[in-house]
Amino acid sequence: MARHQSIWAIWSQYIALRAVSGLVQCFGVRQNLRTAAAVGSLFSLTNPRRCRRAEVNIAYSFPHWSEERIQQVAKQSLINMFQLFMVDALVMPRLITSSSWSQYVQVGHLDQVVERLIRHKPVIFVTGHCGNWELLGFALAAIGYPITALARPLDNPLIDKWLMDIRQSQGLRIITKWGATPILQDTLKNGGQLGFIADQNAGDQGLFVPFFGRLASSYKSIGLLAMRYNVPIITGHARRIRKSYRYEITCPDVMTPDDWVDQPDPLFYITSRFNRALELMIRRAPEQYLWLHRRWKSRPKHERLGQPMPKRLIAKLEQLPWMTQGELDLIISNSNAGIGGAT
Repeated sequence: MARHQSIWAIWSQYIALRAVSGLVQCFGVRQNLRTAAAVGSLFSLTNPRRCRRAEVNIAYSFPHWSEERIQQVAKQSLINMFQLFMVDALVMPRLITSSSWSQYVQVGHLDQVVERLIRHKPVIFVTGHCGNWELLGFALAAIGYPITALARPLDNPLIDKWLMDIRQSQGLRIITKWGATPILQDTLKNGGQLGFIADQNAGDQGLFVPFFGRLASSYKSIGLLAMRYNVPIITGHARRIRKSYRYEITCPDVMTPDDWVDQPDPLFYITSRFNRALELMIRRAPEQYLWLHRRWKSRPKHERLGQPMPKRLIAKLEQLPWMTQGELDLIISNSNAGIGGAT
């Protein structure tokens, strides 16, 4: 639910952001990225509580890292966040167009993706808050393959409308979470493509699956849509290259209906697998992940009750084809110790 804000707060925030946007346009992208990096560094120094949250999340996700490396990655994560919001999002409509996108975006092995787009086949794209998540849908729209993306509206309606216009300037279609189900269903029925940012906490009623050695609550809707309409799920990632406004788009996993049809619990398999793909993306560039997110905030029922992990859940984890004994032991240990939602 959006927070109530006064008219004064709404307009002052909007005017301030538009002023920053105007100032950004007066300088080159490289200079603006350096400025945003300086702001991010200052933020990390003046907001120790939030920086500590990022550090704790990183420490649990990479338990063998040194404290120095954890602090460096946490700081760089904050810098990347400010660069995305202060620079990348504002210059994207000017730089990523049908004629210029190849100067800023290099594409990996996306044969399966391109084939489905050309043939107008339905597909579900999944990404997380790693790299530049806004760029994926925007770039596809710029080259002539617009998708429909799900997004949460911002609390400030003026800023929300302004940023929405920027995001949709090349043909990307964005719908809000409220009342989105019929639109999502119609899109897939008509051969369209959907996009989800799938690494947000889904609450106590979400489906709890492995994510960096801990159970994390994930939305069931992605898997349910894929199962109902028999469409593949493609995970994608836009990774920043050499601290510049250049990105590499990669596709670490493509999941088809044949992959889950014979699984004992297809929904658990699908949700676990795309979370595993998100984890692989983050491991490739951990400094570009938004570690501030309270990804593990909600906890499964057995943890809330202080009980050991149920044997039924352990059996589901064991049935995941990629699960190793070491990974399973870590997930069970963290869950039984009650540290899953430490942040």
